[in-house]
Amino acid sequence: MLVTLDTITAAAARIEGRIVRTPLLMSKTLSEITGAEVWVKFENFQFTAAFKERGALNKLLLLTETEQRNGVIAMSAGNHAQGVAYHAARLNIPATIVMPLGTPFTKVEHTRKHGARVILHGESLSEATTFAYQLKDREGLTFVHPYDDADVISGQGTIGIEMLQDAPHLETLVVPIGGGGLIGGIAVAARAMKNDIELVGVQTRMFPSMQAELAGKEPGPLCGGQTIAEGIAVKQAGRLGLEIAKELVRDVLLVDEDDLEQAITLFCNVEKTVAEGAGAAGLAALLAYPERFSGKKVGIVLCGGNIDSRLLASVLTRALVREKRIVSLRIVGDDRPGLLALVSKIIGDLGGNILEVAHNRLALDVPAKGAEFDILMETRDLRHTQEIIDALIASGYPPRSI
Repeated sequence: MLVTLDTITAAAARIEGRIVRTPLLMSKTLSEITGAEVWVKFENFQFTAAFKERGALNKLLLLTETEQRNGVIAMSAGNHAQGVAYHAARLNIPATIVMPLGTPFTKVEHTRKHGARVILHGESLSEATTFAYQLKDREGLTFVHPYDDADVISGQGTIGIEMLQDAPHLETLVVPIGGGGLIGGIAVAARAMKNDIELVGVQTRMFPSMQAELAGKEPGPLCGGQTIAEGIAVKQAGRLGLEIAKELVRDVLLVDEDDLEQAITLFCNVEKTVAEGAGAAGLAALLAYPERFSGKKVGIVLCGGNIDSRLLASVLTRALVREKRIVSLRIVGDDRPGLLALVSKIIGDLGGNILEVAHNRLALDVPAKGAEFDILMETRDLRHTQEIIDALIASGYPPRSI
């Protein structure tokens, strides 16, 4: 194999002191929730908030003087772009990053701030990749692949070394899979250090590319959709990662969007840390398959924390709705002065907080002398919500949830 414990150990020595040796911590609360003994590797503590720095830096440090002088090019709309740009700037290597035209502005600007030349081209990742290879040949640049490169995979594998150095008793490692570089490197390192350790991959159900190929299926037709875990939304895994997974990965589990949202919320509320969708995939697997990991000592990789602030706010708000801490009630009553005040007083006296009120007199399913109120309110929990609903019913204004 092109990736071995020796190449990963060499990568660890090469990048030492240039990246953050992130903490691996046991979470008592997540362990209680999942039924496993959960250890979290906080790769969102890297400067660019993602593990991608490791592989990018290892690759850059292995370039010849001529290759460094000529510069590098990468195609990425996310964490790999920032990892390459950041470390290329620190090493005084010219870097060009090709991004699809639809890349969010914040990611473009963050990459530019690291000193890279950013070129927006193509409507899709495949179009941007094709253009990047054309530019590589035209300008004599070295392509830094995000996952299908032995040097990059060796860099990512340093996470596996650190996890087993810090917690040698771990029985299972649960790792997100996009292109397969992360799990490929970790699997080689972990299995070489501890032969009986179990490697489990995680993909979103919308992009089961690695799982499909391991089962002998064509991944393309199975992949597509708007997933919150865009960092692992890869239609075809890298060939190197796939070959490693065939030999060393026990299983690949699929998680739904609800599982990912719950995991992001738990990282925020329990660990007080930010996880992007892909970064939360490991925890999502523990939540979705509790019987699979019950009683085991499990290490998960929080591989990135670059999530749009508006998306994070939406995820956290949706969690409140799921927990019935934010609920929308519809009340139909007489259209008379003071009705809204009366309903508001019932809710307020019981400690509910009204967020929004919509007053509709023109709905055709409401009597002509009636009025319809849609009240969005915040409560402590489901029990508190039910107390308020019971009080409204007792007062003659039975609501219905909408």
